[in-house]
Amino acid sequence: MADFGLDERVAKLEGRVEGFGDRFDGLDQRMDRLDARMDGLDTKIDRFREELGGQISALDAKLDAKISEVRNDLGRQFFALDQKVSTHFRWTVGIQVAVLLAVVAALSGR
Repeated sequence: MADFGLDERVAKLEGRVEGFGDRFDGLDQRMDRLDARMDGLDTKIDRFREELGGQISALDAKLDAKISEVRNDLGRQFFALDQKVSTHFRWTVGIQVAVLLAVVAALSGR
């Protein structure tokens, strides 16, 4: 009788193990589909990186051009301001010299 119980148990276990084969096949198929999706995702990510890199390069070029334009404009404005300050400085010194000469002439005329 112990053999009959053992045979019955072994038969039950064999039935369960046979079901595992189908489960593993299903799991393999799911893993293969996931692998395929990940490969597609890697391709999309690579394409996205390339597009983003191109956009960043274009933006960098535009920014360089704009900075160069602003730098040139500021240079022209500083040059114009320097010219104005130089002109006003000459006028101020000239007026001071004229006043000094007028004071010296007024004092020497006494």
